[in-house]
Amino acid sequence: MDIDSMVKSMMTAKKAPLDKMNQQKQLLNWTRESYREVSSKLYDFRYNKLITKYGSNDVLTVSKAVVSGNTDAIKATAGSKANGIDMEVSVSQLATKTTVTTAGAGSGKPSTSTLASLQSAFDSSDPTSDAAKAKEFKLVVNSQTFTFKGSTDIQTVISTINDNSLANVTVTFDETTGKLAIASKTSGTDGKVELGSGTDDNTLLSLFNKKNQTEDEWTTKTGVNSIATINGVEYNNSGNTFTVNGVTITLLTKTNTSGTDVPSKITTQTDTTAAVDIVKSFVSDYNTLIAALNSKIDEEKYRDYAPLTDDQKAEMKEADITTWTLKAQSGLLKNDDIIKSVLSEMRAHITEQLGGLAEMGISTGTYAENGKLVLDENKLKTAMEANPQKLMNILQGPASAPATGIFDKMASSVFNAIEKISNRAGTNRYSADLTSTFKEESVMGKKLKEYNSRISTMLTYLDNQETRLYKQFTAMETAMNKLQSQSSSLFSTSS
Repeated sequence: MDIDSMVKSMMTAKKAPLDKMNQQKQLLNWTRESYREVSSKLYDFRYNKLITKYGSNDVLTVSKAVVSGNTDAIKATAGSKANGIDMEVSVSQLATKTTVTTAGAGSGKPSTSTLASLQSAFDSSDPTSDAAKAKEFKLVVNSQTFTFKGSTDIQTVISTINDNSLANVTVTFDETTGKLAIASKTSGTDGKVELGSGTDDNTLLSLFNKKNQTEDEWTTKTGVNSIATINGVEYNNSGNTFTVNGVTITLLTKTNTSGTDVPSKITTQTDTTAAVDIVKSFVSDYNTLIAALNSKIDEEKYRDYAPLTDDQKAEMKEADITTWTLKAQSGLLKNDDIIKSVLSEMRAHITEQLGGLAEMGISTGTYAENGKLVLDENKLKTAMEANPQKLMNILQGPASAPATGIFDKMASSVFNAIEKISNRAGTNRYSADLTSTFKEESVMGKKLKEYNSRISTMLTYLDNQETRLYKQFTAMETAMNKLQSQSSSLFSTSS
């Protein structure tokens, strides 16, 4: 008897339910992956486009600040609230930060040097000894106390102090001079670098002195505010960047460096180029997204192409397997309710403002184009030159009600879709990563758990069935062999 062939033949029929479950599980996994792809596109459109790229107040501004006269002294950028007033700017003082600088530990001191090695320059101690490594050095700045052992290197000292937000200072080290500098993070007269007054409060700074370790071997420069005169009015600021008449001005240098004041002049011009480019980019991003979503819900579904079993794959060529699998994966999200809903909502946000958008050169395509936006650049440019605020109000919403703008409305609808997909498929609602793991407590995650449990039970059942069949056929073969032996013996005796 060919027991293996007989058992295999009988088990094939018994394995049919298992194959069916594995196919259903595979379809569920493929569907989750399709949802993750959709969620990734939605996340990218919402966070990277609607919020980050198009959500800024100034992205649709049509004002451009032009600096003439002393073009080296200032930089100017017009914002959305630029009022077009010309300005003459004279800069008499730049804002600086309060800074404490040591005399220097000498050249040739890399930032990897330890504090013990700096100490050895004063007392000729062995920097590798346990005592030198254990010796402590202290710094008190802005009421924050730092203590370091001799084994600590300079770069660690710097990062430790800089990472302390309460100290509010930035420490730098010049390897060419060995000077350590401590600067306030806040510029102007508000910035401070207040050292401790105790006897041992500044032993760390003493290491970075050339001559000796007395506490007066460092210099302090107090920060000052910037002073600029704009159209005859003096402006005193803690920083070098501030906004006047809707224009952000950055002071770069004094205007009277040669002894004679050479002021800078700022004029505001209308320039629709950047705003038009932003609208073009939005239209392109929107059209790309809805095309991708429409392709999912319109994709043909081949119901006769189920996922292949291992046995089926074993009898097929690799190219045929690929072709079959592509058809089996097609149409998994056909007519999906979540995708159809978000598409409908986004189109509604456009339709609500279609009259105003049409006046600005933005319209929808034909019915067959499924809500695609069409842009007339010349019409948009002309409309923005005439009334730039109108498009800003439509897309971003007025300053008093930004949530009424198309961008905010779309962002809300897209987020709702991302959440629904996450609840159903277990996708990460805060990432566009296509390799992110799925949440098990989603609808599909629970369904997969159920499949895994049923498959495990079925495998145990089939294993028991196979064992039983082998035992039965083996016993049958043994009995038949015994009967054959008895028959042979009987015939032999008769003859």
